[in-house]
Amino acid sequence: MPATASEMLVGASSDFLKRFSPFNRMEPEALGFLSERAVLAFHARGSEILTPEMGQPTHFHIVQRGKVQARQVGPASVTDYAAMTLGPGECFPIGAISAQRPSTNAYAAVEDSFVFQLPADDFLKLMQMSPVFHVFCTQYIASLLNQSRQQLQSTFAQRAAEQQTMTTPLGQLVKKAPIFVTPDSSLRAALEKMSEMRIGCMVVTDSEQKPLGILTQSDLLPRVVLPGIDLQRPIGDVMTRTPHVMSASASAYDAALEMATHGVRHLLVVNSEGRLKGVVSERDLFTLQRIGLRQIRSSIEGADDLEALQRASRDIRQLALNLIAQGIGAEQLTQFISALNDALTCRIIDLARARHDLYGVDYAWLAFGSEGRHEQTLSSDQDNGIIYACPEGADPVELKNRLLASAKEVNENLAACGFPLCKGNIMASNPELCLTLDEWKGRFGDWIREPDPQALLNATIFFDYRVLCGNERLGDQLRAWLNRTAKANANFLRMMASNALQAAPPLGRIRDFVVDDDGTIDLKKSGARLFVDVARILALRTAVVSSSTVQRLRQAGNKMGIPSEEIAALIDGFHFIQLLRLRSQHLDTEHDAPGDNRVNPDTLNELDRRILKEAFRQARKLQLRLKLDYQL
Repeated sequence: MPATASEMLVGASSDFLKRFSPFNRMEPEALGFLSERAVLAFHARGSEILTPEMGQPTHFHIVQRGKVQARQVGPASVTDYAAMTLGPGECFPIGAISAQRPSTNAYAAVEDSFVFQLPADDFLKLMQMSPVFHVFCTQYIASLLNQSRQQLQSTFAQRAAEQQTMTTPLGQLVKKAPIFVTPDSSLRAALEKMSEMRIGCMVVTDSEQKPLGILTQSDLLPRVVLPGIDLQRPIGDVMTRTPHVMSASASAYDAALEMATHGVRHLLVVNSEGRLKGVVSERDLFTLQRIGLRQIRSSIEGADDLEALQRASRDIRQLALNLIAQGIGAEQLTQFISALNDALTCRIIDLARARHDLYGVDYAWLAFGSEGRHEQTLSSDQDNGIIYACPEGADPVELKNRLLASAKEVNENLAACGFPLCKGNIMASNPELCLTLDEWKGRFGDWIREPDPQALLNATIFFDYRVLCGNERLGDQLRAWLNRTAKANANFLRMMASNALQAAPPLGRIRDFVVDDDGTIDLKKSGARLFVDVARILALRTAVVSSSTVQRLRQAGNKMGIPSEEIAALIDGFHFIQLLRLRSQHLDTEHDAPGDNRVNPDTLNELDRRILKEAFRQARKLQLRLKLDYQL
């Protein structure tokens, strides 16, 4: 039976769209929906198709033939281009139509052009209908984030120019062919090779060149010289097994973070097949970063007094600011800050432990709140506690008093290093927060059984804990118990969900944002907290061990079957809000200063305003999921 004219037109539209991404990957039903509803319109050369003055776009456009020029209008720079030409298969305006606001670009035909038009309502239906199209539009946020990062780098051009980029892949940092021996090689042969090649370490690999271990110069004295090891023995007897390995595609940032976290000075770089490609040392990264990680890490490890630790603390903040200037992402940046602050805190604890004779005592230092989530900014104050085991026969009062005296010294020294004392006394020197495992279980259990407002508030702080220093097993046991107990108490989780929904994303019906009386938005209370609160509930519900908001979203999301692209968009939104918070905090600003977490949307450039609005929309989406799950 011959096709009707209408069917032929739909077929032709469909055939055309299949030539371009994302339509060529779109589900048949969704592609049919688009082809049926899209109408072909003609625009003569020089005519305007869409401008900001036309208000909220009524149609989504796909260029079918001809050329359309997108041109920035107004004083604000929206993207890294001033004008861009769109050809067949390209579409616009995704951001404006998704956010239901006027376009920030003007679109005009630069030659006679045919453009498909899809009504805005159908565009939104298509997003719901087609996961492929949804991903395409969602990834638009990631694209905007990259543009924002480039703008930030331009803003800090002078500083960035003084430093090479830390986004360099490790593969590019490896300049020499890999030098290695097998584990049965004699120590003498390996050392002679190190001397001949003037290298600071020797990598040990198997017959397929896959790393098995490493021996560094600093290993020689304790492992070879002092024990009087026969140099004819195989290097495999004294090497460090399971060395730190990273792929060639990982960035210098990743390597620096790994070194800062684990206190190592060499990383083995491998190709996609796991074969040794070379070695990257701390010195290699040092040349990329003027404030050296080695300098900071060494100064922390070698610090014997408070003044040295205070200098290290200032260096950490300066390094963080330099990394912001280079456009580093919020996740990496907060991890950097946390890793170096952890090292600083551990050193302070070590010094106090020696003075209070705590060696041999089974205890752990707990970090709560943002520090517990690895999400410290430059303005985080102290939230910490202690979990300990009291051995049989020991005097529990005397032991606790020693721990409290040590904790008081640690709290005071942390304050001297720029981490203010907690105004709510959530600190390890508080006897209420220096508890045994059973006592912590009792405290958490009370909050879960009787979730009054104060208990729910406590849960938002104390359930985000991790062991920063000491016996991690104690923290793991508490986490396993907490997850089991919370998961079994549906009423508690429901009340947590209700509490989390008390704060809404500051999105307006008329204006883009709902601001406070001073025209600003608190990005901590009305931004980051929205993601943090929901992630915590999802983690408790699915027994996720991690305390990090991002890891909770990833791991709990996977367990709940949330599409990976949706999780990625949520995380992008959270990271952008965190980045804005970091950008508003400065080296000379005191901790917890009034403006630390506030941003005036009117002072942001148009691009950042758009991304911030998208980020809040992601928070709203996350809250909606919680609302539906708990029927709130």
